[in-house]
Amino acid sequence: MLFFNRRSGIVNVKMIITEEKILSNIDKVQRMINPSNKKQIIQLEEDAFFKDLIDSIKTYLTEYPKKKNFPLSVYKASYGLVEYATNQFEDNTKQIEGLIKQREANITFANNLKELLLNCQAKQKDWKAGVKQIIGKTSEDIIEALVIVGKAKDPELDNYKDAVKLIAARISNLEANLHIEIDMERIEDRSKALSYIGIEVAEALKGIPTPVDTGAEAKEEAADFENQYMEETRFEVKPSLWQRIKQSRLVRALAYITRIKVVLDVQALPEGDKK
Repeated sequence: MLFFNRRSGIVNVKMIITEEKILSNIDKVQRMINPSNKKQIIQLEEDAFFKDLIDSIKTYLTEYPKKKNFPLSVYKASYGLVEYATNQFEDNTKQIEGLIKQREANITFANNLKELLLNCQAKQKDWKAGVKQIIGKTSEDIIEALVIVGKAKDPELDNYKDAVKLIAARISNLEANLHIEIDMERIEDRSKALSYIGIEVAEALKGIPTPVDTGAEAKEEAADFENQYMEETRFEVKPSLWQRIKQSRLVRALAYITRIKVVLDVQALPEGDKK
């Protein structure tokens, strides 16, 4: 069965349906990586549906029979998806950087709190001044506990032991940074999905020329979009976005400071053209 399309002439109905389906799949992927979406992707390795969606998009891009007549709607939607994923990845990078700084600050404060506790226990002359310096930087219960330790004359009293336990527990929490680790793992999983889009979809788009539209405005918009994408990600222009991410100072810092699995599997990223 044939179907007439005003833009491209007579085409196969199956291809029209496929085009609509791919546009729907692109929209689903974009919603899955939207940080405001409650049902966003959580773990890339365990989300077969997400991978299937990306595979369908990649297959459509690579196996489309006449790439000179590639649908403008799919072309723009695909580039839009890569651009959106890129922006989200950059946002994730900023969040990771903030979490790293917060973790460093927590560890520093934990060390200071340890030293202050020892000063309070030893009744050092400056223990009161030390306690005053951290007012506003920690909770009131910790301040009160330090005062109890500093003023206590008998370390065997229950309130003294309870105060020491409370302070020790806070120091342990600061060193563990459990909530930060959880946030980092969550962001890591999102970044894996975003980089997966960049690797699979952006690579497939390289073989498709800019589609031509009958409208001058649409043509100019597509050309601008193409130029922006090439400037950002095309391997033959300069190292890809994902290559730059792989080599970035932040990824190296994340590997060293957090000592958890890095956001990206750097060995799996494309090396790009070497010229």
